[in-house]
Amino acid sequence: MTAMLHDKVAFITGAGSGIGRATALLLAQHGARVLVTDLNVAGGRETVEQIVAADGEAYFLACDVTQPDDVARTMQALRERWGALHLAINNAGISGSFDKPIDQTDDAIFDQVMNVNVRGVWLCMKAEIPLILASGGGAIINLASVAGLIGAPRGAAYCASKHAVIGLTRAVALEYARKGLRVNAVCPSFVETPMVTAIAEQSAFMAESTRAASPMKRLGTPKEVAEAILFLCSPGASFMNGVALPVDGGLTAS
Repeated sequence: MTAMLHDKVAFITGAGSGIGRATALLLAQHGARVLVTDLNVAGGRETVEQIVAADGEAYFLACDVTQPDDVARTMQALRERWGALHLAINNAGISGSFDKPIDQTDDAIFDQVMNVNVRGVWLCMKAEIPLILASGGGAIINLASVAGLIGAPRGAAYCASKHAVIGLTRAVALEYARKGLRVNAVCPSFVETPMVTAIAEQSAFMAESTRAASPMKRLGTPKEVAEAILFLCSPGASFMNGVALPVDGGLTAS
């Protein structure tokens, strides 16, 4: 275990699997104490078990990021346990549907995707920022997507939500730029996660899209995205603020 994040406290949503879990493991490996949250209780507890087995420090709380009382309760529990917060990774998100164009997509899907992906980030940042500032500053990393940088056919709701996450990131980065808080976003393309597997299973079109999207002709791994998040958390990224960083194998370069 390295000590780059020694004495830092990290809060990670959606950490029961995929990118969230990989990030929790990596930050703990570098010395951070990690509050793991997810609605997937079994997955969240498994993430904590893996961190503890590697001599890290973590605990789990179930948290619905769309509910302000739940977010506030979770943040209060973190305050009571460790008394500080330095790093917040707002990773929880859903994909909605990628199998139909907008005129055939149920409005309920749009509402659900925006509720989790945008409202969830909004509520979490509102709760995180006062504690980060009281702790002497730190960094927030929001999980956006390449779908927040370019169009996503048959995924209008998801695309809109991730564009919104980048907008939130940039606005809040400017609001707190002189207060010791950096706010950045990471924009992965298709990564080997349960969410991407579910997208690929929706249709033959999406299965082919996930395979062919990257110029590198492979999916990314959760660890590769976690490494980018770790960098944005680190002192090495001290002059990076308001960035939407692609981690996409070159997709947005094409």
